[in-house]
Amino acid sequence: MVSRMRKIGKYVLLFLCLFLHQLSIATVVKPALDSYIQPVVMSTTMVMIHDVVNPPAAARFYSYMLLSAQVIVSQEEKEIPSPAVLLKNFPKISISKGPNAQIKLAALYSILESGRLLLPSGFQLEADQKKLVVKWKKAGFSAKEIQESIELATQVSNQIVAWAKTDGYFTLSTLHRYRPLKDRGFWYPTPPAYMEAVEPHWSTIKPMFLDSASQFKPHPPVTYHEDPSSEFYQLAKDVFEIKNKLSPEQKLIAAFWDCNPFAINTSGHMSIGFKKMSPGGHWMNITGIACRKKQLSFEKTIFLHALVATTLMDAFISCWDEKFRSNRIRPETVIQRLFDIHWQPLLQTPPFPEYTSGHSVISTAAAEILTHFLGDSFSYMDDSEIYFDLKPRSFSSFRQAANEAAISRLYGGIHYLDAIEQGQVQGRNIGNFIIEKIKTAQIKTF
Repeated sequence: MVSRMRKIGKYVLLFLCLFLHQLSIATVVKPALDSYIQPVVMSTTMVMIHDVVNPPAAARFYSYMLLSAQVIVSQEEKEIPSPAVLLKNFPKISISKGPNAQIKLAALYSILESGRLLLPSGFQLEADQKKLVVKWKKAGFSAKEIQESIELATQVSNQIVAWAKTDGYFTLSTLHRYRPLKDRGFWYPTPPAYMEAVEPHWSTIKPMFLDSASQFKPHPPVTYHEDPSSEFYQLAKDVFEIKNKLSPEQKLIAAFWDCNPFAINTSGHMSIGFKKMSPGGHWMNITGIACRKKQLSFEKTIFLHALVATTLMDAFISCWDEKFRSNRIRPETVIQRLFDIHWQPLLQTPPFPEYTSGHSVISTAAAEILTHFLGDSFSYMDDSEIYFDLKPRSFSSFRQAANEAAISRLYGGIHYLDAIEQGQVQGRNIGNFIIEKIKTAQIKTF
């Protein structure tokens, strides 16, 4: 009897060992790949910071990188639509998926592969690709699974990048060089670097959702006038005076949303450049933070990133269309001309016309998309600027964050109030237009 019990005990122990072994394999083979998405996107952001990619171009790069991943996840997840469902003129993507290819691995790799092909210093992402492969091997994925996943990612990325080459980006350098117009109310390069205008022909880039760059053309800006009784004079005076009244909190808000890809500080004959992520990069990171808090699935996280990225791209096209139509002068130039020749804004003035406020347009548009999918009372902690020695900020909603981003430009001394308010209207119109497309396509919220 004792011998029999011992024999049964050995079988039970053997079964338990086998069960635990299989459980450990399952755990290793299916790691939490959801947590890989934000670091992978951040890898592309870091390369863009290195390259000093300007804000409109950064949004374009994010769009194509994330669309490649969306194409892949939409192959197996019915809730995730192909980009063709929402985007105009999206090409037919040919896909040959090997039997061992893993959708999640391919989607992650495609982000880096598309970035490698698109970004000026994209070769730097090769190191990140190798690190991914090492992690997958340690996680238990077979050589065949990894290889076929990379092949799937590569074929999709190649087709997305080929499509990207048709949007007009590569013809920008062939267009006439921009020269500031000679009028007292028009934009002129500002100190300290007096840089040339950034992307003056960006309105020629093909939008993702919009029918044209001017589809949501805002109201004309307040007309330039130096008469002290004029509306414009008062707008400029408000910018001039608010700098002396800023609270520590308002200064912090201005710094948090600065997002200047390349600011220059001067001391005597020495100039030092400081690199930061773009406004679009900040909102891409907010998207990652929100997806992680909401615990969205891998596929939904990819889709929301792609949707925010393409929204940002169109918002920049719309905004830049207006900037170089109205071509309005920056507060710094006006204030030094009319009030105080030594006045300087809290933030460095960006090198392009003032109206409308870019941050107001793109932040509002992105916030509308995120609000539609995640709700109007979605609280989160934004640590996007921690890389640049700025403490995280808490927000009770995406719209609150967008409002703060917009008003930060007044605190920073780089925008008049009407450019902020009309920028928000412009961004809201863009966001709502895209949301209507989402509703028409019967895409469910999260």
